[in-house]
Amino acid sequence: MNTRKIVVGVSGGVDSSVAALLLRDAGFEVTGLFMQNWADDDAQDSASAAGGRTPNAAGSGNCRAEDDRRDAVAVCGALGIPIRFRDFSREYWDGVFRHFLDEYAAGRTPNPDVLCNREIKFKHFLDAARELGAEAIATGHYARVDHDGRRFRLLRAADRGKDQSYFLHQLGQTQLAATHFPLGGLHKSEIRRIAAEHGLRTAQKKDSTGICFIGERDFRGFLSRYLPSQPGEIRVPDGTRIGEHPGVFYFTLGQREGLNIGGVRGRPQAPWFVVAKDVERNILYVDQGHDSPWLQSTLLRSETAHWIAGTPPARHFSCTAQTRYRQPDEACEVDVREDGSLSVRFARAQRAVTPGQSLVLYDGEVCLGGAVIASTDAPFPGTLSEIPA
Repeated sequence: MNTRKIVVGVSGGVDSSVAALLLRDAGFEVTGLFMQNWADDDAQDSASAAGGRTPNAAGSGNCRAEDDRRDAVAVCGALGIPIRFRDFSREYWDGVFRHFLDEYAAGRTPNPDVLCNREIKFKHFLDAARELGAEAIATGHYARVDHDGRRFRLLRAADRGKDQSYFLHQLGQTQLAATHFPLGGLHKSEIRRIAAEHGLRTAQKKDSTGICFIGERDFRGFLSRYLPSQPGEIRVPDGTRIGEHPGVFYFTLGQREGLNIGGVRGRPQAPWFVVAKDVERNILYVDQGHDSPWLQSTLLRSETAHWIAGTPPARHFSCTAQTRYRQPDEACEVDVREDGSLSVRFARAQRAVTPGQSLVLYDGEVCLGGAVIASTDAPFPGTLSEIPA
């Protein structure tokens, strides 16, 4: 193996372009690898009808996959580095998208970006890089890796507004030992400046947002292709029916858009927010007010936690946490339970903590790991019960 040979995940965006440039200029033998993670819609429909196996297909136009592929090829050409291609759409379907659908069908709100990093970008991509003779990979993520003398650590990026350690918290020692994040110490403005100075065609390219397989389409319309509508009642917390919804799985806690609730007699003209979902009875509960008490919780229970160091810092410890991306740090107390799950109590009430989303824990700049949120002590309409101790 060549210890200076590195494979960079090139996506056709400015971040991965500059990551490849910086590594090339640092003396690495760089190869770009363009990953196709999603097949086009016609192919997906055929795969769904055939039992969910995704065939090889051209990328979806809604994901801008063809434009991205052309930009990746052009950038690698400009940098004088070779580019390779891998189709991971089958692996994405089996390892990420199936879980995505199962979670929504259960009334939870998954985070496919976290799973994609664990299952695709730092598993199948790493394997592909090793097949090409490299010992290391790099991506355009905004994060940092260091070694404290005992183990590798995942650190926040210098640009806190772009930091992506939240989405990388499922990585472990094996992945971090083989990973470079060249952008971790830079700010976005510097990235665009470097790209422009070197004449890269991606210098001013708009950043992609959202989930690639949904792209610019309406989320509910996309999800309905796989989870058919199941109309049910919209109620306020006291049980009064005020409308109808197309299916509770199309909504998430704290959501305001798409409720289509008109004027309600006896209620002020104020926005409505989703505050609870009764999946078994297919009832969606809503309330007025961004900070409705029905959305507040101070305690959550998680599924089994993943620790970047391999083990938790202690059975009980204090740290900060995020329950959604770009959330400010929130102080909390963490108890690691016998089954590996967590009981987390926050110093102040949190809004719309959502089962299925990721709880990510930090000690200052160091990302400790995290877990999927299972439940909270937010009051449910008709009950005052909390999570059992």
